[in-house]
Amino acid sequence: MSAPRRILVYGVYGAGKSTLAARLAEHLAVPWYPVDDLLWQPGWVEVPVAQQRSRIEEICRRDRWIIDGAYHGWRDVPLARADLVVGLDYPRWRSFWQLLRRTVRRLVTREVICNGNRESLGSVLSHDSILIWHIAAFGRVRRRMRAWRDDPSVPPVLLFDSPAALDDWLASLPRPDSV
Repeated sequence: MSAPRRILVYGVYGAGKSTLAARLAEHLAVPWYPVDDLLWQPGWVEVPVAQQRSRIEEICRRDRWIIDGAYHGWRDVPLARADLVVGLDYPRWRSFWQLLRRTVRRLVTREVICNGNRESLGSVLSHDSILIWHIAAFGRVRRRMRAWRDDPSVPPVLLFDSPAALDDWLASLPRPDSV
């Protein structure tokens, strides 16, 4: 099995996409481009979708990349170029628990997330809360990943329903120096 060179990591908010992308980047020596850094400006100002698409197209033209998400205005771009889609298809309770834990940690530590942004209690309690986004998006994201898996026009899709299954797969991946 040869190591993939262009990987889309996909899943609902809080599933662990960025954590997995960082692990894959280190394991495979493939550059990781965190999507949040490309989509959000300081002050949580969203980059216009046309500019998001342009940024993603530029990355996806490269021979090697990992990105940790794919959104409506440009989802087709990485799907057209990826060697592999890795889907985090964890049960709702697991991904929500991970998201809640991460959100509380970020609130307490005031961790900088992307481009100087931080989560705030106001944002977590607002109608635009990432916790609400998770609840609203979970079923849609799950259906999309499963549809991709069954669609021969999409790159190969691996769905993982537990961190243990994901860890087993990661351990089986060849390192670039052993390929």
